[in-house]
Amino acid sequence: MADRLRSAADASGFVPFDRFMDIALYAEGLGFYARAGPTLGPRGDFYTAAHVHPLFARSIGRRLTAVREALGVERPFSVVEVGPGDGTLADGVIRTIGTAAENGGPIDYVLVERSGPLRSLALERARTAGTASGVSVRTSAGLSADGPFSGAVLANEVLDAQPARRLRWTGSAWVELGARWEGGRLVPAEARLSRALSGMPLTPAPPPGTVVEVSPSAEAMVREVADHLARGLFVVLDYGMEETELRSAHPSGTLAAVRRHRAVSDPFGAPGSRDLSVFVNFTRIRQAGRSSGLVELDFGRQAEALGRWGFPALLESELRAARSPEEEVRTRLATKNLLFGFDRFQVLELAAAESADALSRLRPEDPTPGR
Repeated sequence: MADRLRSAADASGFVPFDRFMDIALYAEGLGFYARAGPTLGPRGDFYTAAHVHPLFARSIGRRLTAVREALGVERPFSVVEVGPGDGTLADGVIRTIGTAAENGGPIDYVLVERSGPLRSLALERARTAGTASGVSVRTSAGLSADGPFSGAVLANEVLDAQPARRLRWTGSAWVELGARWEGGRLVPAEARLSRALSGMPLTPAPPPGTVVEVSPSAEAMVREVADHLARGLFVVLDYGMEETELRSAHPSGTLAAVRRHRAVSDPFGAPGSRDLSVFVNFTRIRQAGRSSGLVELDFGRQAEALGRWGFPALLESELRAARSPEEEVRTRLATKNLLFGFDRFQVLELAAAESADALSRLRPEDPTPGR
């Protein structure tokens, strides 16, 4: 790991944060997501909404089923999940959309995962669900590997883990934050902004000392979706804010390092042993979508989106099926966590232009046609 990080440094020993984050998280066999061992769930380092209760995945599955119906069930339908992690979300989504798989064209579920260990785990879990549900499951090297497709792209807690640049306004100029090698270890440092940043943020300039994170990698993912999603919907679920909110609420930035569900104070210590993430700058993500030709259908709180996707009805059914009072209580507590414990999470839906009109009709309270 030290060798990889030294090779990423410039002549002065400075490593920009996005390069550090990419290596620390994804370096083959070394990065946090690339190493063997659990990283997700109660026994891992953190959990996602999909680990809280299957109702989360079922709600998304219901939304994607509605998208399929709006596009025409006779057509082949692909769901491309970017960053599926351990496959928990894929399992629930597949079992939900699979209830409609026998009607119309085939349903193809594609896993795009950089981490080798997680890719294998997700594929095993998703294939089990696919076999039971009549959904074809496979992995792919990337969004662009199969050319244009019709269906949906799903990204749950993915953009926050994309390598991000950290910038600080000095009062007269932007500087780049990162780390520098000193005495055989990495210490926080800053350097002159040497790489251009498309659409430079923060106009007018913020108060001196304000730190902002932006992710060209996350924005590039949006553009890649736009290039290959011929018809259908891109669904982003993640924690983040608009840029003005980030500036006022988090003037020191939003960088977080986590291990075993606990915050770690030094993000540069023991690289590869802890998760690194930043809040999604939704102003730039939304702009990337618009400039790429995608049509924004919805943007708002995750809890509200779940409500529109049928979560209340699914919850009511789950409570009726509870086999004991204890199970009912567990379900209610999990629901409370999903709706209020993820209060900083947003949902952004971007439609391919060709299908935007058809999909815009799914916006009302009951998003599933004919139900």
